[in-house]
Amino acid sequence: MTDASPNVAPDRTPGGTTARGTASAQRPDQSTHRNPLGNLLRGALIGVVETVPGVSGGTVALVTGIYDELIGAGHHLTRAMGRLLLGPDRRAGLREHLGAVPWILVIPLVIGMGAAVLTVAGPVSGLVETHPQTMRALFLGLVLGSVLAPIRLSGGSWRGPELLRFALGAVAGLAITSLPSGALEPSPWIIAPAAAIAICALVLPGMSGSFILLSLGLYQPTLQAIEERDLGYIAWFGLWACVGLVVIVKLMRRLLTRHHRGTMVVLAGVMIGALRSLWPWQESSGALRAPASDWPLLLGIAVLGVLAVQLLVLVEARTAARPAATA
Repeated sequence: MTDASPNVAPDRTPGGTTARGTASAQRPDQSTHRNPLGNLLRGALIGVVETVPGVSGGTVALVTGIYDELIGAGHHLTRAMGRLLLGPDRRAGLREHLGAVPWILVIPLVIGMGAAVLTVAGPVSGLVETHPQTMRALFLGLVLGSVLAPIRLSGGSWRGPELLRFALGAVAGLAITSLPSGALEPSPWIIAPAAAIAICALVLPGMSGSFILLSLGLYQPTLQAIEERDLGYIAWFGLWACVGLVVIVKLMRRLLTRHHRGTMVVLAGVMIGALRSLWPWQESSGALRAPASDWPLLLGIAVLGVLAVQLLVLVEARTAARPAATA
């Protein structure tokens, strides 16, 4: 039996058959998040954390309550392009899927992400380099506090199958974040698969696109290309990032539609396992060390990170409750 999300609505395929879709398939005026300024800030948060190795923009999307809706928007955008290129009924198909995109969420989100990446990438990278332990402690707390989001969305009351899925997710997150750092030459044929994989990490909470690039030795070259406005590098990276995005969005939409509870359980496990990359005390090679004498300070910073996320969750819950109370 599949554990579909309660927010599932019928979705017509091009051939006229009915398939189950997520809540994000609703019309734009039914979007849960209709405040452009709020969506701009959500995008900025996603853009900021994506520049930090070990932190995922998907985590921010989960915490701020836009994850399912964002996956649905990505689905309709890719379907619109597919209908335009392959048909049938190109014009009608394009209008149908573009009309289902919650633009009031997507446009401010993209603007916020782009502005944050272009303006904050350099300073954040500098802070990570000059204060690595402090920044890792802060982001450890932020991600740890964020784990409650998929747990809550899964419905709780986990039993044997859910605990097994959680454990498998944790092992996967730990394995990926234990990859040794490399130093690949940023040639076009290295950048292409790296971009496709890194963008998948953007969608997956707990997985960090920056960490993937760091493991491949492409983190600094990519940030440098952004700072120096290397349009050739950025365009090639963006092209293959779009390819990876199409694949991961299709996969995640299917999982969220048919196995929503199980998917959230696995994502919670992945987020816990991926905390390994944010352990404050590490060697330059990435090997973990025992806590040092500064552990009380770093523990306090991590706790502040947890509290900050919970405050954000509280604000988001109250903001989302207002339209329902008005209705």
